[in-house]
Amino acid sequence: MFKKQTQIPSAEEVIAAQPLPQSLKKIKAERDALAKDVIAGRTNKLLVVVGPCSAHESAPVLEYVRRLGKLNERVKEKLVLVPRVYTNKPRSKGVGYKGMFSQPNPETRVDILNGIRSIRELHIRAVEESGLCSADEMLYPENFAYLEDIISYHAVGARSSENQMHRLVSSGIETPVGIKNPTGGSIPVLLNSVYAAQSPQTFKYHNWQVETDGNEYAHAVLRGMVDSYGNDIPNYHYETVMQVYEGYRSAESGLKNPAVIIDANHSNSGKQFAQQIRIVEEVMQNREYDAGFKSILKGFMIESFLEEGCQKKDVVFGKSITDPCLGWADTERLLLDIAEKV
Repeated sequence: MFKKQTQIPSAEEVIAAQPLPQSLKKIKAERDALAKDVIAGRTNKLLVVVGPCSAHESAPVLEYVRRLGKLNERVKEKLVLVPRVYTNKPRSKGVGYKGMFSQPNPETRVDILNGIRSIRELHIRAVEESGLCSADEMLYPENFAYLEDIISYHAVGARSSENQMHRLVSSGIETPVGIKNPTGGSIPVLLNSVYAAQSPQTFKYHNWQVETDGNEYAHAVLRGMVDSYGNDIPNYHYETVMQVYEGYRSAESGLKNPAVIIDANHSNSGKQFAQQIRIVEEVMQNREYDAGFKSILKGFMIESFLEEGCQKKDVVFGKSITDPCLGWADTERLLLDIAEKV
């Protein structure tokens, strides 16, 4: 039984009420082009999606993106930085805090309409205050339209990568979409998801039959896997990356723009946040010793916030209330190190 609570306006109505300022549309176009160039191999720069596990409060997120914007001036010749401003939080058991989209205040009840307004304001302010356009997770495909004019990178999570609607909606997005391997780790399933997102599709969306051209910038993200006993198994190593490389190269694949992003946290690190540094360093080293590896590696996802670790309640400013993150000092050193090695 469904109990109706609040009617949510259409995406068109919400965007009309909170439009992206004209002055920021040029920045959006420029950042989109930079991200696309990395995925398509038109530049040797690496793409780095970096930021908190979940954006639970605007003030610390904006402080973080301001710092990232300043750091961008030092690394922009080598890296394309994309602030991770994830406003939806997937839950393994389906309960708990589900992100700012659902709860603009994590201590109060679900308020989706206010959540939509809050996340649009946050993403717009992030562009204003950093000069960078952010990434968000497309946890609910039908909600993509509420942010499509602001976001430069969309992530499809491990639990969603096999879902048909995620694949179909990804095919109509005009910016890069990173599709993570499913939790079981299957590379063929991952590449099938990328293929579906890169292909033209016709389907029902927002009460319309729609047609898409396919998104050639959809690509693979390796985030580790979980075995049948619940153990985290990393897949950032040379062997798995090259398996993806060969999958892309297969004559039968039909895939465009071979690209792999390494998610340095989640099951790759076993959520041991400090291990992200070691993981990135190993991947960068492998990049130096194999031309195929170097050609397909397009960047990283890194979970980072102002303060390292995590907390159950929002007490410490800029500390994650979900998964633990690197602190700012380590993040700055890591990004500078990546840039130096590109």
